[in-house]
Amino acid sequence: MRILHTMLRVGDLDRSLAFYTQVLGMQLLRRQDYPEGRFTLAFVGYGPESEEAVLELTHNWDTPAYELGNAYGHLALETPDAAAACAEIKRRGGKVVREAGPMKHGTTIIAFVEDPDGYKVELIQENSMA
Repeated sequence: MRILHTMLRVGDLDRSLAFYTQVLGMQLLRRQDYPEGRFTLAFVGYGPESEEAVLELTHNWDTPAYELGNAYGHLALETPDAAAACAEIKRRGGKVVREAGPMKHGTTIIAFVEDPDGYKVELIQENSMA
């Protein structure tokens, strides 16, 4: 078995696709409208679905926003340099909510960014995990 994807419900699919592709550098792998169900599925990631886990962005046409609740934590992405990634994300219009630095009670270098729907994305610097 392997993880295939994680699904996030998004209020504005075009805005979310812009964030994940233009700000975080993922690729749009596939997109399909389901008019009878009034929803669209878009899959984004850093590699083909046959090799990598990806994100499924689900847009229910009649739901403009969602409440995140208190069970969701975050997505995590590995990066060679968390500070440089934060700078680039800000340059591309993304929102950094925690600058790069050691995690509390540890030495792993992390940062957090937020997508347009408020989902947190953790950036973990390569070779700093302790």
